[in-house]
Amino acid sequence: MVAKNAGLPATEKDLIDVDHVIGQYYDSIPDPDVAEQRVIFGTSGHRGSSLKTSFNEAHIVAITQAIAEHRKTANITGPLYIGRDTHALSHPAWKTAIEVLVANGVRVRIDANDDFTPTPTVSQAILTHNRAADGTQRFTGDDLADGIVVTPSHNPPTDGGFKYDPPTGGPAPAETTNAIAARANELLGSFKTISRVPFEQALKSDLVERFDYREHYVADLGNVIDFDVIRSSGVRLGIDPLGGASVHYWPLINERYGLNIGVINPDTDPTWRFMTIDHDGKIRIDPSSPYAMKGLVDRLNNGAWDKYDLVGGTDPDADRHGIVCPDWGVMNPNHYIAVCVEYLFSGNRPGWPGHAGIGKTLVSSSLIDRVAASIGAKLVEVPVGFKWFVDPLFSGEVAFGGEESSGMSFLRRDGRVWTTDKDGLIPDLLAAEITAKTGKNPAELHKDQVARFGESWYKRVDTPTTLAQKQKFAQLSGEDVETAKLAGEDITAKLTEAPGNHAKIGGLKVTTKDNWFAARPSGTENIYKVYAESFVSPSALDNVLDEAKDVVDKALGE
Repeated sequence: MVAKNAGLPATEKDLIDVDHVIGQYYDSIPDPDVAEQRVIFGTSGHRGSSLKTSFNEAHIVAITQAIAEHRKTANITGPLYIGRDTHALSHPAWKTAIEVLVANGVRVRIDANDDFTPTPTVSQAILTHNRAADGTQRFTGDDLADGIVVTPSHNPPTDGGFKYDPPTGGPAPAETTNAIAARANELLGSFKTISRVPFEQALKSDLVERFDYREHYVADLGNVIDFDVIRSSGVRLGIDPLGGASVHYWPLINERYGLNIGVINPDTDPTWRFMTIDHDGKIRIDPSSPYAMKGLVDRLNNGAWDKYDLVGGTDPDADRHGIVCPDWGVMNPNHYIAVCVEYLFSGNRPGWPGHAGIGKTLVSSSLIDRVAASIGAKLVEVPVGFKWFVDPLFSGEVAFGGEESSGMSFLRRDGRVWTTDKDGLIPDLLAAEITAKTGKNPAELHKDQVARFGESWYKRVDTPTTLAQKQKFAQLSGEDVETAKLAGEDITAKLTEAPGNHAKIGGLKVTTKDNWFAARPSGTENIYKVYAESFVSPSALDNVLDEAKDVVDKALGE
């Protein structure tokens, strides 16, 4: 159910007390015997709130020590690249991590400008460092680098997040995060005994090295995006960083490549008081949400469109994107992905491997499937979580990986890997390239696709649940669907494994010719998610969701 204040400007009662949130980070001590207060790595690291004793100094000390021990076991001897976003808890957690890393003798590379650090710049830095002389990526040998990103992504201002990136540069696989979480929980109760070097002393250590993430990343962007076509077309791109880590990157991109980029809101504020409220009644900094982006859209519709041909956005750590077009508003991420893959795989990246496919998560729109089939491209469907694209991007099995929650990355123009984590900047820049090259903005191209492939209706419903109920999702099977039909159509598949890699999806997906639903628990919040899509009608979508709820309720014993 959509909250009554969704889409309305944030009020004082919606704002966090920043000092209190940071104070609780240091003052609250988690109880390792309380499940909700233990270290839990979801699809994108450990997340929580200091106000709920789920993201506190103890957690970060224990996790960082576990990472330092993992590095020794894995013989990772190079520098650790560490970045942070603009959430209130990110800076204190970043400082804590550096104290523990230096005490463990780890070389740490921090931003040379004492600036915020987007997630993709950490991935790109790790991969560049680990590149062999012949241009290939190496995963063994001396001086391998890895990284940490301190961010809860688009989560509310109360939250903190902590993510480990191994030498592959993307989200760590489950076996790594499970081991790190298990060791961190062993250490949690005795975190005060873990060695640390006081922050100011650590900064003066030879182990802390300055690295210009911004210059390094921006200088390399021309190997991913066709800036010549954007520059010659004069496309005017507006960017709203939404108070996030990309804020100081856009002026440098604009200057370096001679573009016409305007930063709409250059402010950073850990309360995010300039946001409109998201669907669930919270401040959630999601550039793909029409509720969170309503303030920007209203501003554009009230005259600001005179300055721009299209507008892009990024979330706090700049790993998610949002595309806003005139006479349309915020594009559904599924629709933009479908536009991107048709453009990229239709001759506009001649340097890409011919066999490379399109990677999508199994909860992304089937419109992508239809587009892929129309251009003869292989489709690789994986479970939720960008970690499933890491190896396929390296191997060239996929040249593009995208997910319905507005995360994507794709290869360099010469076919080599760019990032193996989500990159929210390159989709915004690609939207300008697409507009410049085709003469149509992405929303107009989506309309063309609808005319060819049909219109679909897509929705995700989040429902509160418990940790015990979340664990039951792993036991879901096709037998839990007792009917042979879904919304009146014959069921064609009941999936508990992703067809692209046969990995367990942690839930269930049911498909028909024109309808599907998938149910799975959140990896970072106590909710379960039901995704559904229908190419039939909005009422058919409602029927799919109702029938999906019946299946889940029975399986969870409701």
